[in-house]
Amino acid sequence: MNTVTISPKFQVVIPKQVREMLHVKPGQKMRVIAYDNHVILIPARPIKEARGSLIGIDTSVPREEEDRV
Repeated sequence: MNTVTISPKFQVVIPKQVREMLHVKPGQKMRVIAYDNHVILIPARPIKEARGSLIGIDTSVPREEEDRV
């Protein structure tokens, strides 16, 4: 387990092992979530990275008439 220290400016350094595992780059945006007394950092990925991730999904789900407009 890695431990970090909060700086006087409330900054933390993500340990190298974690940065490499998540492929985090300098200047990259992170989503910050406070959950059940924890801080969660999630790398923000470009929407283009999701392209093709839903191949084969069933799109024939019936919808309400007002949703079709």
